[in-house]
Amino acid sequence: MRFIKATEKDIPLIQDLAKRSWEKAYAEILSQEQMKYMLETMYSHTEIAEHLKNPHYHYYLVFDEILNIFDGFIGYEHHYKEKTTKLHRIYLVPESKGKGLGKKTLEFLNEKVKESGDQRIILNVNKYNSARSFYESQGYKIYDEGVFDIGNGYVMDDYLMKIIL
Repeated sequence: MRFIKATEKDIPLIQDLAKRSWEKAYAEILSQEQMKYMLETMYSHTEIAEHLKNPHYHYYLVFDEILNIFDGFIGYEHHYKEKTTKLHRIYLVPESKGKGLGKKTLEFLNEKVKESGDQRIILNVNKYNSARSFYESQGYKIYDEGVFDIGNGYVMDDYLMKIIL
């Protein structure tokens, strides 16, 4: 497996990987309408292109060299707060689960964060998302929770998690 730095030409692939991941991850958590709204706004070409213009925001594609397929992606932002990187997005397609890719992707992130000079990683995870237990198994701890208005009458009901490197 390897990590490939994403560019603007990769936006359609990121959108496809997000959609495929979300259909499984959020099927029992969010309504179809909310999922559609969030994918259309948070993963619009314009939104991702803006992220890619930010020198601190990075997207990497997770590529399986054996099967010659993309398994997912990660999006994170160095210096989000003082000495802090925010993990905004990490999604793997359902058929890639169980290969250890989530753990390897977080290990990759840890290295990138250390290289940046940041000392901790923060993230939001939906309170009902099973990914919470995965993050906890990797050393992340809940430090707060919040309900965030994302427009159109929808909210994100999340735990805020962190790890100190």
